[in-house]
Amino acid sequence: MPHSDRPPAPGPPPPPADDAKPIGPPSGILAIPSQWNSEQGLQQSLKQIGWDEKREDGNRLKGVQLIDAVRQSLHLPVKTFDTAAIYYHKFRVRFPSSDYNYEDVALAALFVACKAEDTIKKSREILCAAHGLRQPHDRKTPDDKMFEAPSRLIISLERHMLETIGFDFRVQYPQKLLIKMARKMYPRGDPASDGEGKEFLRVAYNMSIDMYKTFAPVKQTTFTMALAILELTARLLGTDPRRTQPFQDAASWHSSRACVLETILDLLDLYTRFQKGTKVGVRFDLQTFMDVKIELNNLLAAEKRERYAGWCDRCGPDAAAPAAPADARSATPGSATSPAANLPAKRKMPPAEGTQRFIFDADQARQEQAVVARYFHDEYEEHEMEVEEPIPEPEPPRNPGRGGMGNPSYRGPGPGEHGRMNHPRTGRQGHGGGGRRDRRGGGGGGGGAY
Repeated sequence: MPHSDRPPAPGPPPPPADDAKPIGPPSGILAIPSQWNSEQGLQQSLKQIGWDEKREDGNRLKGVQLIDAVRQSLHLPVKTFDTAAIYYHKFRVRFPSSDYNYEDVALAALFVACKAEDTIKKSREILCAAHGLRQPHDRKTPDDKMFEAPSRLIISLERHMLETIGFDFRVQYPQKLLIKMARKMYPRGDPASDGEGKEFLRVAYNMSIDMYKTFAPVKQTTFTMALAILELTARLLGTDPRRTQPFQDAASWHSSRACVLETILDLLDLYTRFQKGTKVGVRFDLQTFMDVKIELNNLLAAEKRERYAGWCDRCGPDAAAPAAPADARSATPGSATSPAANLPAKRKMPPAEGTQRFIFDADQARQEQAVVARYFHDEYEEHEMEVEEPIPEPEPPRNPGRGGMGNPSYRGPGPGEHGRMNHPRTGRQGHGGGGRRDRRGGGGGGGGAY
């Protein structure tokens, strides 16, 4: 083949650097889950859903107690209880009690926690255990038909629970760290302190269970919770301060003194308000908790610390929102633990366009939003222009040649037309201004014979 003297045709220009990689579909709605929250953020979220403090605090306590009781009935480890309690708190902070019964949410949280902690239990087994605790005289098996409808409700709440926590399965387990710290306080091989160490660990371990009846696990880290439990247990039991000396410096344990004091006061609020509903509250007198609480409040005032760490007065929660109306579905017969449960799991999602995606890296989410925003940003330019508009001429009158209301020459009815009326018998018309006429003739002025 003869060679051509023509140069090769130029190829397409290379794409710019920004468009070298395909952009792909829109990022949709990005949700960044958070492992912790602050007291101020919790109060703002609770006011948005119409939080009734007197009722909801009791429901929170009873929900965690139900999780603990079912967990012990099924012989599940304590880490499953920790996970379920945190999921339960996050769900109830986001949705009011009028939407879901607290018992259904507690059992659904335990069902999700069993999968997250690899201690899998079927929904029917959880429902059967809850039914056995409610009615010990009525023993049922998980295959009973009465658990069919509640099982569907728990499974439907599972997906809603996952979206609420943002697929973030990270939780805190303070029990393991607490045991290690207690062993450091009371080393093995010391027979003099063996009994004291067992009593200290027994109270501290039960206090770690009671802590999940508050919002402290949602706000604090594992080290903060363990340090708060050790200090409060030592104050209640009158332990020698030299044993807790290695744990006085909170900064060396990846925590702060303000967070530790906040956690201790949260526990004391629980013990003073719900003393009989806790494991440690029934072991001590109420006056003992009050004395410790007064002592810590004086310490806060002396050190000029806030009750809650990181509290901002300018960002304080707004005025309390109106309480959510009571719903009949919050009653016990409508719960998943009862065979009368026939309520569907409602899913109230905010109206939005696109797919909701959960991203754990906040920097990556910001980068994606910046890249996608270029293709959805509309730019407008404003220009001012002067335009002369002609003034329209007045329209001529309509129907100028016809009489009537539209004709200016129309003068209205004549003077004798107003009294014109139909005769009641003959239908003849007479004038209102004429005299009276009858069959015998004669009449008034202006009238002839009939």
